Order: sequence, then C-alpha cells, then structure tokens
Amino acid sequence: MKLEIAYLTEQPEAIQAIAGLVLMVLLAYGARLVVHWILLHGFSRWIEAMQARWTRVVLHRNVLNRLEKVTPSLVVQMSVAAIPYLPAAAVSIIRNVAVAVTVLQIVRVLMAFLDALHEEHEEYERSAGTLAASTRSIKSHIQLAKLGLMLLGGIVIIAALIDRSPLILLSGLGAMSAVLMLVFKDTLLSFTAGLQLASNDMLRVGDWIEMPQLGADGDVIDIALHTVKVQNWDKTITTIPTWRLMSESFRNWRGMSESGGRRIKRVIRLDAGSVCFLKPEDVERLQHIALLRPYLEQKLQELDGANSAASRTLGDLAKAPANQRRLTNLGTFRAYIHAYLRQHPKIHQGMTLMVRAMEPSSEGIPMELYCFTASTAWIEYEGIQSDIFDHLLAMLPEFDLRLYQKPTGQDLTTGLQLRQGLNQD
Repeated sequence: MKLEIAYLTEQPEAIQAIAGLVLMVLLAYGARLVVHWILLHGFSRWIEAMQARWTRVVLHRNVLNRLEKVTPSLVVQMSVAAIPYLPAAAVSIIRNVAVAVTVLQIVRVLMAFLDALHEEHEEYERSAGTLAASTRSIKSHIQLAKLGLMLLGGIVIIAALIDRSPLILLSGLGAMSAVLMLVFKDTLLSFTAGLQLASNDMLRVGDWIEMPQLGADGDVIDIALHTVKVQNWDKTITTIPTWRLMSESFRNWRGMSESGGRRIKRVIRLDAGSVCFLKPEDVERLQHIALLRPYLEQKLQELDGANSAASRTLGDLAKAPANQRRLTNLGTFRAYIHAYLRQHPKIHQGMTLMVRAMEPSSEGIPMELYCFTASTAWIEYEGIQSDIFDHLLAMLPEFDLRLYQKPTGQDLTTGLQLRQGLNQD
C-alpha cells in the first residue's frame, strides 16, 4: 500500500487524470439533478396550464424521467477530452461507451413516448365512449415501432462500441437477409395482416367475433402485433395469431350491433294432424281477437266474392265444401303472428319481418318467424325472443293447433296401456 501511494505521489499526471475522471462523474450526475429539477418542476406548470393532447404525450412523466438520464452521458462525451494526461485510447473508449449509453437512453425515451402516445389514444377513445364498441387499436403499430427502434438502436450501439460506421453493419445485414426473413417471418406476416385488418376496418377492439376453428367466440379485448385476444362468453381467453385472421375466415358481428337490430330466426313445429278448415263458429270466436279482426274482415269479403263467382260458374257444385274457398286455422294463426309482431314495441319495424310456413316433414310443419329486435343487447334480445314464443305457444289452443313433439317412452307406455284396456273391454 505504501508503495502504491509513493508511486502515485511520484506520478502527478496520473493523479490529475484520476481527479479529472472523478470530477467528470460528479459533474455528470450534478447535471442530471439539475435537469431533473427543471423537467419535473419547471414543466409541471406547463402541463397543468396546457390541455392540448400533444403536451400530455411529449411532457409525459415517464418521458421526462427517461430524458433526464440522457444528461450524464452527454456531459461525459463533451468533457472527457478536457481531462489532462488521460491517454488517447482511454478517451476513445470512454467516449464510445458514452455514445452507446446516450443512444440507449434516447431509444428508451422514444419508447416511453410511444407508450404515452398509446395511453393517450386509449384515454381519448374511452372518454369519447368508443373504446368498448368501435375503436381501432394502435397497439400493433406501437409494438412494431418499438421493435424497429430496438433493432436500429442495437445497430448504432454496437457500431459506437467498436468505433465503426453503422452503415458497415447495415451492409453486413444485407447478406443475412434470408436468415432475418426466417427469424422474423411471424412478425412480418403479423404486421402485414395487421395493416390489412386496419386498412379494411375488419377488426376493432370490442367487436364480437366467431372463429370456431380456434375456439374463439366473444369480444376482442386486445389487438397486438403478433396476437389478438378474444374473451369468450365463458370468460376464457383465446389468443389468435394475427396472421391467421387474414388467412382464415371469421365472423364479425359488428354490423349487427351497428344496425340497431338483432335477428330472430326460429320455428314453431306444428302437428300436421291439427290443421283444419275453420268453421263459422270458429271464425266468429276468433273475430273477438283484436289483432285478427282486420285480417278476418278482409278475408271474409274476399272469400264471399270468390265463392259468389264460383256459384255462378259451377251452379249447385259450388255448394260442396271442396269447391269453396275457406279459412284454415294454420293460415289464420300465421296472420295472427304477423299482426302480433307488427304491433310489438320491441320488434324493429324498419327491418325485414316475415312469417312463413315451411315444407312439412316427419317432424311436423315448421312455422318460421323472421324478424329483428329493436335491441342488440344479448340479455334483452333473449328476453324479447322468449316472451314472443311463450305467448305464441300459449295461443295455439285458440286456433285448435297442437305443437309437434316426438313421442317419449311415457307416451308409448300410456298408449299401450290404453290399447290393452280397450282389448279387455
């Protein structure tokens, strides 16, 4: 130890160089403290006074915190050459390291700026009330910009450390383009897919999408560079690679939500054996139903005219029921459903509304309702649909119609017991 002290005493140049290095370090961190106070205390008044969106991004706290960390390396770059008796090789090494640190801190500042930009965009959309319904996510673009910054910053940092031009490294990367394409294949595919999705407005945060091949059926909660997250209705999360949304088909229900109506397309299966012509007393009874009265009055006038014309043409043959036009309980029930939907306050009257009897089959006669509710909310939609069919099923006996139902084991047992009882009698 005494020998080292004696050696340093005999070498005033080394002492001055060491003292200069210590002073440079103190000056660098002192400058950082000064810049810290200026940025966080001086600009805080500006942030409070200015309500522009760009000020909240540029003067974001994280941006300012990282910006102050650029100061020490800048001070080192400017002052290292002024240190006396410091070897030229040491000056070059310290300056190169300081430049690399400066580039690193600038990259971190720009990444903080991108984070602040993304945060401000989401806050703006949320305040506008569109985040949960129809906003376009910029997260994928932010992630791609960060990736580009990291790659470019890494090249410049390496070039600064080896004291070479970044162009030399970039020219070397050209020869590795095939390898880079293979390494970043998914990134390039996802970026291209993200651009197509955004430019064609095919997907937004909040959209309800269905992609059965990947088990996705729910709301889009996040659109990133590589993945799209979908929260299914059972609250599970399905992660879909972004490029698969362009290479495979998916269903987006946004059009339904924006239209203001949600479709009801459901059938009531009627027993074909219950279809019959209406008797005069049946018509008189059904005329007491307010919704049916206009239909029945019009139909009765039409039938009277047609039957009168047939009697003049056919004579006595027109008295045969088979030669007369008559009302059926099936057609009258269809007219009732149509009138019922037309006056329903929760059915969208500006969209398609249709009631049709479809082709009979071994499972009865399907009576299909095709209409749209005035609400697209799932719970309200299901409630409206259930109320409509509850009412229609309860109205079937009024028209002497029966709902078709496949016989169960109990039905077969009851029928067998009834047959045995008849045989015993």
